[in-house]
Amino acid sequence: MQKPAIGFIGVGLMGHGMAKNIVEKGYALSTMAHRNREPVEDLLARGATEVKNPAEMAGGCDIIFLCVSGSPQVEEIIRGKDGILSSGKKGLIIVDCSTSDPVSTLAIADELKAAGMTLADAPLSRTPKEAEAGTLDAMVGADAQTFATIKPVIDCWAGVVVHLGEVGLGHKMKLINNFIGMGYATLYAEALAVARKAGLTAEQVNSVIAPGRLSNGFYETFMKWTLERDENAHRFSIINAHKDMRYLANMAASVGAVTPLQSVVRNGFAAMEAVGQGERYVPMLADFVAATNGLDVPE
Repeated sequence: MQKPAIGFIGVGLMGHGMAKNIVEKGYALSTMAHRNREPVEDLLARGATEVKNPAEMAGGCDIIFLCVSGSPQVEEIIRGKDGILSSGKKGLIIVDCSTSDPVSTLAIADELKAAGMTLADAPLSRTPKEAEAGTLDAMVGADAQTFATIKPVIDCWAGVVVHLGEVGLGHKMKLINNFIGMGYATLYAEALAVARKAGLTAEQVNSVIAPGRLSNGFYETFMKWTLERDENAHRFSIINAHKDMRYLANMAASVGAVTPLQSVVRNGFAAMEAVGQGERYVPMLADFVAATNGLDVPE
């Protein structure tokens, strides 16, 4: 059986590895220009083709994957001039792998359905390292038939694929996932600051936490910055963390949830972005909280 033709928009930190694994598994792949040409050129060298805009991509594809910054970018790709909707390509499946606002996702799904197209959401967990290796986690919202169609392609870049149910549930779960992760980051950063003010070192804290029950994968990558100054251990920006927590607040408001902890977590990232440190990575929150507490921060 002939494999579907795939389009991929957003070949940045995560998207490049995902797209690379798709084309290397024998799928015809088209991509679009990116502000950084390097990943695009790499994919072209591997056999991908380049198109000018989403409408052109839609005309030649069966499935299009999106991996962009968030809902405003997704909405522009779908609704904008030369966007996917303007192609009129009935039967097209769009898979949004971005961390998007579920309120927006559900509205877009309705618009695409009315145009004879289908939206699925398949946001990711893990890091660019796993994207390159093809071992990301994916949490998918899609009807059963659509999931069966897209899963072989998702399997190219994901080691764990969880089908949660209808469209929108993937993005909802992703925000819950990131709330837990960013909650960890906020807690670890503050705990380290309190420990240091009380006369303990980060190394002493780690000597107790790392081998014990409170350790986890997120803790390990978070602490690599504090202990080893490894800035590549968890390349997830403060800007993106803050954006995700805003999306979570919007989702919580839409369902009438009470979220006192979430506002505290969100404000930690808001404060760091407000002073011009939004491009730094989440583990560096530990430095920001340390400095707020009057502690020295290594260069």
